[in-house]
Amino acid sequence: MGMSFASLDDKTRRFMLDELDHDVTANKLYLSPRLDDAGCRNYEKLLRSAIQSGDEFSLASSVAGFIRAYEQRAKPSGGYTSAKVPVTAAQTLAEGEFNRFYCRGVCARAIDEGLDAVEVYRGKPVRDPRPQSEALVGSRLPAHRLLHDLQTNIGVDTALGVPAGPNSGLTIRLPQP
Repeated sequence: MGMSFASLDDKTRRFMLDELDHDVTANKLYLSPRLDDAGCRNYEKLLRSAIQSGDEFSLASSVAGFIRAYEQRAKPSGGYTSAKVPVTAAQTLAEGEFNRFYCRGVCARAIDEGLDAVEVYRGKPVRDPRPQSEALVGSRLPAHRLLHDLQTNIGVDTALGVPAGPNSGLTIRLPQP
């Protein structure tokens, strides 16, 4: 089951594309270390296509052929080992990054429409929701602060906790009346 993006429409997609352009211009587009060299070269185009007319599923499908088979992982005792990349890597990357750009687009749209806040909701059911994620559901976050947080914390967890890490199921929407 995919994410439910309550505020995803053509207007939000335009703001998402503006945010993608912002990262490309600033040379800040997140490139997962799980992408191979060809994936890194093609990622912007694949993400742009998903933002224009697709979703996290179309992005996952398009990046799947560009995921490395193995990655380096730190060993608890020191040093590194080679480990097989999980078969869900493309889905996890696509869902997370599409959601991040969606959140950025919603924030930018809210600001453009004179709204102060956006609302956190669970866009995808999860089996074992994290307590910190559950605590955020239903809260309203300042759109300016969240947008800045998402623009600043590329490819890492955000200070405000939205999205709340891989597979959290959290996203945002324009405030409900």
